[in-house]
Amino acid sequence: MPEPITEQAERVLTLWQGSWVAAFAVGILVWGLIIWSVIAHRKRSEQLPPQVRYNMPIEALYTVLPVIVVSVLFYFTARDQTYLMETDEPADVYVDVNAFQWSWQFTYEEELDVNGNPVSVAGVPSTSKDELPVLVLPSDSVVHFDLDAPDVIHSFWIPAFAFKMDAIPGHPNEFQVKIKPGVEGDYEGRCAELCGYDHSRMLFTLRVVTPEEYQAWIEEQKANPQELPAVPDVQEEAPAPDPGLDTATQESADQDSSDTAATAEDDAAATAEEEDDQ
Repeated sequence: MPEPITEQAERVLTLWQGSWVAAFAVGILVWGLIIWSVIAHRKRSEQLPPQVRYNMPIEALYTVLPVIVVSVLFYFTARDQTYLMETDEPADVYVDVNAFQWSWQFTYEEELDVNGNPVSVAGVPSTSKDELPVLVLPSDSVVHFDLDAPDVIHSFWIPAFAFKMDAIPGHPNEFQVKIKPGVEGDYEGRCAELCGYDHSRMLFTLRVVTPEEYQAWIEEQKANPQELPAVPDVQEEAPAPDPGLDTATQESADQDSSDTAATAEDDAAATAEEEDDQ
């Protein structure tokens, strides 16, 4: 796995390594028992071994041991998932991520430029690093992400975070990370959900800089806002049916609307025929 650059990624790496240790331990035990049974119970004569209906200790072992293994893995997974999804700690930077076909827009909502608009960075589908949008973040800082999409489901993935989350139309998601100090540099980011024709070019760059460099970059963006490419806006979800109406009433209302529209069309057609006769 990539070298983790956040405290959350450290937890993911530890869980991953622990799972592999548990898997190897179970594998070694199973293969050891198989090899032992092959050697210890190999055929030595034509005499038929004693036949038994069951072996209670073995049956108990087959039941209890898997339950213990699964329970332990479940506990650590649930514990770490709860930690990864925590967003209660006040963040130093808030970033709105707009994932669209097929690029990214990163908006720093709390940072307003000279025109009164939030500082924003967007890109176009490309495999050239010079054309990719750059997400600039400070090291040794807590960063909060709000994810949304205007078209189809995308997935925001930075391998160095050891974490990814879907951007779903009409269903905003959020998470936050604590970037470790001393991890300045450029890291790859991409969409991890097959989202259409140019999915393979839906890339971006994460640039981690020192807090001082980040503040200087923000001030530069405020003073000289970038001209953004055409970016689709996140649309609000279509209104749901009135919860005060039951299904039958709602269907009746829809049918009445359809009948009214049909009647209006018939009246218009009749009027047009009368005019033609005159």
